[in-house]
Amino acid sequence: MEKNKRGRPSVDSEAINLRLPRELIEAIDDRRRIEPDLPTRPEMIRRALVQWLDLTASSTGK
Repeated sequence: MEKNKRGRPSVDSEAINLRLPRELIEAIDDRRRIEPDLPTRPEMIRRALVQWLDLTASSTGK
């Protein structure tokens, strides 16, 4: 009989801890409330980073 594993499932990722000014956190929170699925702060930051990377990749020709 296999015992259930506890905790988060294994994924290919790495935690990044950073401090942000309160104004930026409030702006992120305001923006995520517009989303139909109300993402968490970390998810909203991931979405913003992916969008920024897509936008800047096209301007650098990559």
